[in-house]
Amino acid sequence: MAYASRSRTRRRARNAVHVAQVDERVAPAGDPDRNLTHLRESLLEHAPLRPEQIHPMPVESPDLEAACKQYAQTLQAIAGSPPVLDLVHLGLGPDGHTASLVPGDPVLDVNDADVAVSGLYQGRRRMTLTYPILNRARRVLWLVTGSEKSGMLARLCAGDASIPAGRVRGDHALVMADRAAAGRLDNNSKAEVA
Repeated sequence: MAYASRSRTRRRARNAVHVAQVDERVAPAGDPDRNLTHLRESLLEHAPLRPEQIHPMPVESPDLEAACKQYAQTLQAIAGSPPVLDLVHLGLGPDGHTASLVPGDPVLDVNDADVAVSGLYQGRRRMTLTYPILNRARRVLWLVTGSEKSGMLARLCAGDASIPAGRVRGDHALVMADRAAAGRLDNNSKAEVA
């Protein structure tokens, strides 16, 4: 997820970009389970951003509730109060989850905070952005790959709010999917197929 303000020059525009996380597993720094580990290797090591423009979720904190509040303050500092992110990049799980908003988790019902901690999912607790901040975003980019997600992608594109991903506003979203994931979409769908 990135926040960028408009600027007249490339340099100023680049300096206005901030990268924050949508969700993160509670795991030690550098752990291969961490989203940040993969984000650094695939993108951040190659991006012309300064360290102060990258905002990792503080999942190593011994007090995760306080860490959520701290991260919410970080988001306010870079994206206003309440924070409005310019772009949120989301994926879609085969169970319909997105971020760490998974079926049946109490975090799905958090409406009074922008950042919260989930219960255990696949062996780890996670810090995640909640629906209020996701739904304030100016744009949402969904990237969906794999045939195991085709049913959930069809439900997402149909606006099915019974799956966690379906509760993210769709009126400001672009879905990019590979052919395998898009296999169950009808011809009226507005998803981009790669």
